[in-house]
Amino acid sequence: MSVRSSSLLRVLTLLGMLLAFLVPATSAEASGPLRTHAAGRGKFIGTALATGPLSNETQYRTIAGQEFNQVTAENAMKWESTEPSQGQFTFSGADAIVDFATQNNQQVHGHTLVWHSQTPGWVQGLNATAMRSAMQNHISQVVGRYASNPAVVSWDVVNEVFDDNGNMRTSFWYNTLGSSYIADAFRAARAADSNARLCINDYNVEGINAKSTAMYNLVSSLRQQGVPVDCVGFQGHLAIQYGFPGQVQQNLQRFADLGVQVRITELDVRMQMPRDATKDTTQATYYRNVVNACLAVTACAGITIWGFTDRYSWVGDTFPGEGAALIYNESYQQKPSYTAVHDALAGGTSTDTTPPTTPGTPSARNVTANSAGLTWSASTDSGGSGLAGYNVYREQGATDPLLGQSSTNSITLTGLSAATQYQVYVRARDGAGNLSGNSPVATFTTTTGGGPGPGGCTATGTVQTQWSNGYVVQPVTVTNTGTSAKSGWTVTVTLPAGHTVTGSWNAALSVSGQTVTARNMGYNGNLAPNAGTTFGFQVSRPNGDTQTPSGYTCA
Repeated sequence: MSVRSSSLLRVLTLLGMLLAFLVPATSAEASGPLRTHAAGRGKFIGTALATGPLSNETQYRTIAGQEFNQVTAENAMKWESTEPSQGQFTFSGADAIVDFATQNNQQVHGHTLVWHSQTPGWVQGLNATAMRSAMQNHISQVVGRYASNPAVVSWDVVNEVFDDNGNMRTSFWYNTLGSSYIADAFRAARAADSNARLCINDYNVEGINAKSTAMYNLVSSLRQQGVPVDCVGFQGHLAIQYGFPGQVQQNLQRFADLGVQVRITELDVRMQMPRDATKDTTQATYYRNVVNACLAVTACAGITIWGFTDRYSWVGDTFPGEGAALIYNESYQQKPSYTAVHDALAGGTSTDTTPPTTPGTPSARNVTANSAGLTWSASTDSGGSGLAGYNVYREQGATDPLLGQSSTNSITLTGLSAATQYQVYVRARDGAGNLSGNSPVATFTTTTGGGPGPGGCTATGTVQTQWSNGYVVQPVTVTNTGTSAKSGWTVTVTLPAGHTVTGSWNAALSVSGQTVTARNMGYNGNLAPNAGTTFGFQVSRPNGDTQTPSGYTCA
């Protein structure tokens, strides 16, 4: 870097001011990675991951896995990446992110479902009915794919709905659907995953200002209407030349007082180039201020830095003449901003390096086609940070996937495959991020799924909306009419000639000729007597054909 080379001789004469510019602080090196200290404070520290370097650079993968306990896909989960053509979904990039997170015991935040940018042109040109249907189907397919994956815990459902003055952004979403698209998107996401935390996300809302107040009023209104807004994301794209936002902690707290989780979702702190020690110091202070604000608010779940190395940052392409926004430089060396984040997180932690004791052998119970309960003898922790919970893994070779996490010595695993043998083990974790040894392995086999079980079921479908060459059936309501619980269901329906399924949600569909067979997902197969669930699907048909299907059969 030119600044580094030109300043080298002066480094030795400036009372060590520039030493931190070249070498990370000893305290940060000596006391563990960021994720250990974040976990000790009950927070996550995350990063946005790009699929290119994740696939091609060992150093990128190593740092991403060692330093962070949460990840967000930088681009791989956006609409243009997952559904570039209508009804044609591709998840290779998103799956790569999720697989990496699973291997490294990290949680995944999905980004982003509904946004005015990086959305294909085919969506933007739809009429209101078709656009709403496309939005609901997209959310259902993308969220539904990961609904049973324990690593994917939250989503940015809608992103950047305001302009900088706090008015609704006149995006194609708003111009076509009005503000109702926001509530519709959240309801679709909740239908696709009943457990995920659903967030609204925006920039320049970190401090108290007109835009953040507009966001506050919107979130308050949506929650009063029963819309499932669970959290608010504050992006945190800061620049040292504009000053630090005012009242960040107070702003986070006022949102938390609405009953939502808050989080910093896309933190970076850019500067006008060239970089120097004074700018580094200011940047480090900004990072420290953000971390401290989050630490001071109980409902702040954590901080995600938008990338971690200046080698791969969006800033230089978007803001000409600016850059150096992240906590590692282009050569993967820690910067003073890394030390600031590290030491802020470490401020309240112990030096606990003692893992908990190994849990007892798991015992399986209530095994069904897609779920199983486990219990085991509890661990103890003597290191000082306290027992934080347990991770349950499936033993299956070189990479053992994480099946679930629990804060107690029992868990109900869901989303399992029918008629499949599982070998599982448990590891305890403490507040400092230490993991115990593996428990002895337990083996169980799930039952055969899809049958009716004791009793019967019914299915009824409603055509929600239709147009000249297509329609949406939503909801198809499945009800257990028997006297015993069902562990799975299958619904069949015959489409009129020439009709073709183009999408579905909350069910796994297969098609043979004109017969459509829908089977439950891992998360909605268990139905108590008189209980029900819903799914939906979208169909294309010859232009002018007004037929719709009828005669749903449930087993």
